[in-house]
Amino acid sequence: MKFKSILLGMTLCVALVSCKPNDADIEKVISEKLNDSPEIQVTVHDGVATITGTCEDEIFKKNIEKSVRSVKGVKSVVNTCELARANQEPAAAAVVINPDNELDQSVHKVVDAYDGVSATVVGGVVTLSGEIKRDKLQPLMQSIQELKPKKVDNKLIIK
Repeated sequence: MKFKSILLGMTLCVALVSCKPNDADIEKVISEKLNDSPEIQVTVHDGVATITGTCEDEIFKKNIEKSVRSVKGVKSVVNTCELARANQEPAAAAVVINPDNELDQSVHKVVDAYDGVSATVVGGVVTLSGEIKRDKLQPLMQSIQELKPKKVDNKLIIK
């Protein structure tokens, strides 16, 4: 009786393992799904699908991943698909923060044009104090921001 139970258990294990799709079968199904996207390649190892190639845009990239993920037997997806250069957004320009002494000189050149306004610079932070007319505030703030301080602390009183 014990032997029959062991034999039955082994048979069930073999049956379950044989039902699971193998990597080659999963790749075949994915290839058939993506037949109109030759710029995309997908490899499968232990149920992990890796997408490589060039995607037209971010939406296309997400749709490819969703399509691959929906295939039976795919456990997880690694999407290394790169975006086509023409569709990538330009890299953000690096923010340059001026050293205090340069910033201080530049700030005072700007502030001198505004009566009743004074400024201090400490650690890249410009602190504005004094009084200013409402219509002069925006041009002043814009001019100060163009000097690229870490921060502008506006303590001005608007007249």
